[in-house]
Amino acid sequence: MSTKQLPRWIPTSRRSVLVTAGVGVAVVAGLLTWALWPEPPRQREYLDATACLLTDEQGVTADPARPVWKAMQAASVKSLVRVQNLQVMGPQTAENAAAHLASMTGGGCGAILAVGPAQIEAVTRTAGGHRDIRFLTVGGGTAADNIQVLDAGAPEALQETIQERLDTLADDAG
Repeated sequence: MSTKQLPRWIPTSRRSVLVTAGVGVAVVAGLLTWALWPEPPRQREYLDATACLLTDEQGVTADPARPVWKAMQAASVKSLVRVQNLQVMGPQTAENAAAHLASMTGGGCGAILAVGPAQIEAVTRTAGGHRDIRFLTVGGGTAADNIQVLDAGAPEALQETIQERLDTLADDAG
């Protein structure tokens, strides 16, 4: 078959054939790279450590729990320690808060932060029986061996202390 009988879109010169082949190889390489590229991780790989926040029925949407929760989330990103929160539903009494706190002490929380009068009182009553857990009360309470009292009016110090606590949990888990 002679060159004059081929359709116009088929390259006939050596240079045209090489350019077309090069473009074809580049397209195939690009498609293979795209198809075989590993997917980015869709979620963080957390350590086996958890910090928990006990709040009143308003949860993490109202002060003073809101800045504490934000500080916990920021510290979690850096330390890879999971954070979770639990609202005390029903009567805001120390007895009711203690029932909610019991689920945290038995649920693997390595550090428990408490915000609100009933929650802080529940921590004060309960902490002595859980020496392996570090408790932090925000805005009140009485310091003890495993209870640290944080000032809600000092946001930088609050963030720093929460970051330190989660870093310690991460070190202990790692």
